[in-house]
Amino acid sequence: MRILAYAAALLLVPPPALAQDAVANFYRGRQLSVIIPSSAGGGYDLYGRLVARHIGKHLPGSPNVAPSNMAGAAGVAAAQYVYAAGAKDGSVLGLVYPNAIIEPLTGRAPVRYDSAKFNYIGSANAEVFICYVASASPVKSFADVFEREVILGASGAGAPSSEYTAMYNNLLGAKIKIVAGYPGITEIGLAIEKGEIHGTCGSSWATMTTGRPHWLKDNVMRVIAQEGLKPHPDIAALGAPLTISFAKTPEQRAVMQFVYAQSEFGRPFLMAPETPVERVAAMRRAFSAMLVDREFLDEAAKQKLEIVDPMDGATLQGAVERLMATDAGVIEAVKRAVGVGGR
Repeated sequence: MRILAYAAALLLVPPPALAQDAVANFYRGRQLSVIIPSSAGGGYDLYGRLVARHIGKHLPGSPNVAPSNMAGAAGVAAAQYVYAAGAKDGSVLGLVYPNAIIEPLTGRAPVRYDSAKFNYIGSANAEVFICYVASASPVKSFADVFEREVILGASGAGAPSSEYTAMYNNLLGAKIKIVAGYPGITEIGLAIEKGEIHGTCGSSWATMTTGRPHWLKDNVMRVIAQEGLKPHPDIAALGAPLTISFAKTPEQRAVMQFVYAQSEFGRPFLMAPETPVERVAAMRRAFSAMLVDREFLDEAAKQKLEIVDPMDGATLQGAVERLMATDAGVIEAVKRAVGVGGR
């Protein structure tokens, strides 16, 4: 795995003793806050709390670590807190949705942060998103969403469940009625179970396999598509196609490639721009060490949380920079595709 190589390299090059001592003195007896951009119970909450339980022992000074949920504005609230309101001294570590990182480019309203200025610590895994519907819904495959109306739930504007679904309507011509405004995937799931909506898109595969595995086992839900640039073998085995295979033109494909590129850093952690460089470096080393820690990996496996293709901080920083440099014409097409509304 890629993580083994970069973690080994980081651990073989220890920081200067004075810097290490200064970082240890800062974190000793201090509380590190881990900001989670979702309500309790979803995939991001599970990953955020998993990291909160393990990263402290890899930091000099072994601080206490406390997770805190800060749902709102599809992850923008958490990103803005880390950027503007939270402590800038290294005592706040934020987990954000990937879409919150590109919100300054594609958002419909100005945000109070510059994504290029965050200090990126790493990503716990590459995300896999899916579309699924209740087995009793009027659609049985993704191809059906172009033939008959289906009602799909979504969180606020900017969330994958909202933007991906809007993209299928506005870019590909799907007939999806979007019911937006749910706080998170937990509430969307409850609405599906109550029959208020038929399903959702832009939902984490990990959330289903960890939070509601009985949905698949008992045939309560049907996965009708996977949303990304390459197929996940377990989802492909269910017969679910890639949504990008429904793109009919090069422009449609370019838009979807940009939108799905965010899934390469599915669980990105970051710190405020003003965080002292030695504390950023220490947090990056701690994050990398945590990802190869057997206790961390064992707990992730027990919770069925995948640690697949993680990114170190420097690699994540570069990935964000490349996305932020996307051609303006593609960005405008993306904005039209993920705009508010459906058919």
